Amino acid sequence: MTISLNWLKNYIDINHLSIDEISHLLTDIGLEVESIEQYESIKGALKGLVVGEVIEKAQHPNADKLAVTKVNIGTEILDIVCGAPNVATGQKVIVATNNTTLYPTNGDSFTIKKSKIRGEVSNGMICAEDEIGIGTSHDGIIVLPNETTVGIPASSIYDIYEDTIFEIGLTPNRTDAYSHIGVARDLLAAINFRKNKNEALQLPKIDEALFNQTEKPIQVSVEDAVACPRYAGIVIDNITVQPSPIWLQNKLKAIGQKPINNIVDITNYILHEYGQPLHAFDLNAITDNQIVVKTVANKTSFVALDGTTIELLDTDLMICNAKEPMCIAGVYGGLNSGVKNTTTTIFLESAYFNPKSIRQTSTKHQLRTEAATHFEKGIDPNITITALKRAAQLIVEIANGKIISDITDIQNQTFPNTIVPLNINQVQQLLGKQIPTSEIKNILHCLEIDIVDEQADQLQVSVPAYRTDVKRSADVIEEILRIYGFNNIPIPSKINASVSFTTLFDDDAVYQTIANVLVANGFYEIMTNPLTKSTYLEKLSTYPNFKKEEWVHLLSSINVELDVLRNNMLFSGLESVAYNINHKQARIAFFELGKSYHKKENYEEHEHLVLYMSGVEQDTNWNRAERTADFYSLKSIVQLILNKLGTTNYSIQDTQSPYFDFGLDYIFGDKTMLSFGKVNTTFQQLFGIKQAVYFATINWKNLLQLVQEQKIKYRPISKYPTVKRDLALLVNQSVSFHQIETIAKQTAKKLLQTVDVFDIYQDEKIGKENKSYAVSFSFKDDNKTLTDNEIDAIMKKLISKFEKELQASIR
Repeated sequence: MTISLNWLKNYIDINHLSIDEISHLLTDIGLEVESIEQYESIKGALKGLVVGEVIEKAQHPNADKLAVTKVNIGTEILDIVCGAPNVATGQKVIVATNNTTLYPTNGDSFTIKKSKIRGEVSNGMICAEDEIGIGTSHDGIIVLPNETTVGIPASSIYDIYEDTIFEIGLTPNRTDAYSHIGVARDLLAAINFRKNKNEALQLPKIDEALFNQTEKPIQVSVEDAVACPRYAGIVIDNITVQPSPIWLQNKLKAIGQKPINNIVDITNYILHEYGQPLHAFDLNAITDNQIVVKTVANKTSFVALDGTTIELLDTDLMICNAKEPMCIAGVYGGLNSGVKNTTTTIFLESAYFNPKSIRQTSTKHQLRTEAATHFEKGIDPNITITALKRAAQLIVEIANGKIISDITDIQNQTFPNTIVPLNINQVQQLLGKQIPTSEIKNILHCLEIDIVDEQADQLQVSVPAYRTDVKRSADVIEEILRIYGFNNIPIPSKINASVSFTTLFDDDAVYQTIANVLVANGFYEIMTNPLTKSTYLEKLSTYPNFKKEEWVHLLSSINVELDVLRNNMLFSGLESVAYNINHKQARIAFFELGKSYHKKENYEEHEHLVLYMSGVEQDTNWNRAERTADFYSLKSIVQLILNKLGTTNYSIQDTQSPYFDFGLDYIFGDKTMLSFGKVNTTFQQLFGIKQAVYFATINWKNLLQLVQEQKIKYRPISKYPTVKRDLALLVNQSVSFHQIETIAKQTAKKLLQTVDVFDIYQDEKIGKENKSYAVSFSFKDDNKTLTDNEIDAIMKKLISKFEKELQASIR
């Protein structure tokens, strides 16, 4: 954000501070100064340029179009070679002396040096308008009035506006400082406390006598009170649209704003003074003298200020007349309703719009205007009328306007101060230093935070509504620390520590082990945003796992669309998967360790290790066919991780998670350790993913508990071989793999080593109510080699059990 030193001086006395001191102080209170630049309305401020008088002119002996002149500059007489056709004896001119740097209107800067031009010495330069940046003319040199004093600086002739510009890196939560008055208010708080002063903020004076009208020629109605909590306006007649006065143009140019006309410039000036966006409508464009604040039908066409046609959404808040939209509320004006050179009467709007509504509209239409930026970050909700009056008064003064209506003020919501409890002992504890209570109260006073109740060490403080980021006692303590000074908190000269002889479980080592396995198998680690969109929740509200009341909503966010903390890891990962697919990445293999957030009886955080696979599992080669990742590709990776950790004490069953079309859960005890499978097709469609995605989510806490509790025992490799047998079982949809596994282990518990499913088939060919499991059984006896007869006997028992207890058919 760009801040002008001259503007700040309008509201606070900082003449006693140097620019470096102001910069340091701003940075110290959290408004980090990223750069400082000097602004001059005329580049270079005409330094080194003086008024001279041509006392002699002669033809250059070696050039027809050049003249050799002698110019008196008061302190000396200079020989200057000049090529201007209008140079003449007796003229008062502007002279650039040697070593002066000139900044022409067009082109790069250059420095005047003593030189020879066609054999004649030239000690300076007689200047034209474009050569010193005050105009565009190059027809001849500047000729000053005869009464101009020789030798005076050229800067004394031209009104040069100079300013110091601070570029502040404003953090998203500090919306209160998104204006010159906001920065001045914060700076004054620090000055008053640190310099032991009690000065007040000098706000612009409003002439209330101007606002004594009672007529309401414009009828205003607000149909969407949620998107527009407050809407105000006033009618101003008799205006003359013309260029702004020089002082206003200079103010705007200094902070990088291009002057347009006096009305638009005033609205921009108020935007940067108060942080309140305004909009002026040509009264002739307000059909039937009606303004309606509402949403319109989807795909309604709207011609914007730049002439482009925008197809509106039914969520876009619009400012409409009796027939059609005139303006996208808080974002962009319309071509036909704005101020023109012929405009004589305007309706000046000042409003507070819902930040989320503005952000959605601005983002979806890719309209990043300054007004939208202010509204979506959250402006002061109680400055609406003050800013409107200030702008109207300036229009009266600058554009000869006449106020002909009362102020229309429709307020659908009030914004009271926030009452926050504050414990003095907690302040001392968190700051790490004993600060006297009197100083704490003084800082609160400087910050305009009132103490409304005091009981011993417990205070109740009233935080102004413009501080949208201060809602808790910790926030108030942070404010106290800002003004007190982070650098004033001493750093301990020594740190005490004790040596622990206990052996702690290293969960990070477990993660590194797993990460190494995954990376070795072609996976990439990702880090996704824990913030996500509540719109996902709306679209999936029918699923039992997606309960609105369990999502953690943010009070404030830099991006209004990212308004909740994720309650699962899948959605943020699918965003990355979709991004990579859209960028033609053939192989997707990602993993991430992250947290999900839940609001139940208390706020909870759950940690997960998640894996994603999609697309090509391995690239094609001359001796290797291309292979697409599938359920079993992910299953092999999951099994590889568990084997690496030596984890065996778990059971397997079909997953009931809504995240999957089909999948498996690995259970130990009564806890689910991990779930994996094919991602629910409905979920994929939210992200525009058409190819299959396979996802595994490992409950990190449960996995660590299992790893920590299990004891790894050494067992020699058996001398005798393992025998495998496969079965394809046709069963009812209600039958789970867990049931098959349980029956198998009960039937052949002495010799059965493992039971694995390697295919699940579902198709109308076998009936909608059926599914087929392809199951692999591994048998081994550590004391002898198993014979076919022994294995066949066990398989017959298994088949009999499956047919009897599960009504299975052997395919």
